[in-house]
Amino acid sequence: MTDYLGIFILLGSFGALMALRVPIAFALGLSSITTALYLGLPLLMVAQKMVNGLNSFTFLAVPFFILAGQIMTEGGISERLVRFADTLVGRVRGGIAQVNILTSMLFGGISGSSVADVASIGSFLIPGMVKRGYSPSFATAVTVSSSVQGVLIPPSQNMIYYALAAGGLPISKLFLAGYIPGVLIGTTMMAMCFVIALIEKHPRGDRYTFKEALKTTAEASIGLFTIVIIIGGIVLGVFTATESAAVAATYALVISFFVYRTMTAGKLLTVMRSSLETLAMVIAIIMTSSAFGFLLSFLKVPSALSSAIFSLTSDPIGVLLCINLLLLFLGMLMDMGILILILTPILLPVATSIGVDPIHFGMIMLVNLGIGLITPPVGTSLIVGCTIARIPVEKSLKSLLPFYVLMFVILMLITYVPQLSLFLPNLLG
Repeated sequence: MTDYLGIFILLGSFGALMALRVPIAFALGLSSITTALYLGLPLLMVAQKMVNGLNSFTFLAVPFFILAGQIMTEGGISERLVRFADTLVGRVRGGIAQVNILTSMLFGGISGSSVADVASIGSFLIPGMVKRGYSPSFATAVTVSSSVQGVLIPPSQNMIYYALAAGGLPISKLFLAGYIPGVLIGTTMMAMCFVIALIEKHPRGDRYTFKEALKTTAEASIGLFTIVIIIGGIVLGVFTATESAAVAATYALVISFFVYRTMTAGKLLTVMRSSLETLAMVIAIIMTSSAFGFLLSFLKVPSALSSAIFSLTSDPIGVLLCINLLLLFLGMLMDMGILILILTPILLPVATSIGVDPIHFGMIMLVNLGIGLITPPVGTSLIVGCTIARIPVEKSLKSLLPFYVLMFVILMLITYVPQLSLFLPNLLG
């Protein structure tokens, strides 16, 4: 029998603590302890579940990917990627918007983070677009929308969180599954920006000589080789995902110091400090969310939610639509990583019960919550972009509207056409 009072205590205390602006890790931990005391469970069990949340070889990939992304950001790779993208598409109408999207596609494959994408690339592309005559709201809309590719194109930290929360799915398959959806988002955005540029007569970009283009390509390819290390090593069986993360971090450090020569001892200390701060937050959240997820399972919340959804519809199309709407709504209210860790144990059983592959469901969840990153009131990437552009969030929404529509259409395609996510994992195994 479902203990509704226990569910209310768990979710209610968590919601109340969040409303009081208690840090998320503490909110998860305190609500878990409160509920365990109500249920009469030993607190040692809660502590064991927290430790078990980190007891995974897969988790070791997280600190290395965080470190690699920080090194590449501080090491000047983002500027080189922008110049490389500019040589490819900068001369078309609205070229700098195209450059913005293409750079996000490339940078997402290195940093694996939407917020890192906006903070790094947006810091000079948003002012650059405004300087060339684009409105600050449109420049922000392009930058934050294209950053959603970062949660899909490997190496995505959020894919690792999903693999952990789903009970240890193979990261290699998740990485492969993200390529087609991620590139689909990028290419359709580029097409839409080209149409908007023709209508609004946006300017063309700069022209590069062949020699300049060759030099720019050579410089960027050194940084882009990080992607080859990560994905090529995994697909060819040279590395596990965790080992590839360590190799990528080492490679990034070597080229930043000895090839680009943009990394200094002072910058490296800043990178290490920033990486440790990020990792400390991630560890605390994963530990407490593991205990929180255990109590959700103990209280039979997944089965209760499954019953509620199936009471509305038993049709797989309708069930997936309900899940999408739920994820879109929650994505506007909470951070992406937290929701993945909390919701995966609840929603994955519902999805698999109607025949959805766990890898496919991971892509559905990532796209939904990626949209949440650019949707107010909590959209982290949107807030970062608006801060860089120095405009209020509400001023960006009109320019964002066509991007929201486009991403919702793509979300429906990814949801109901599983082969978009499963083709590469099935092909390359």
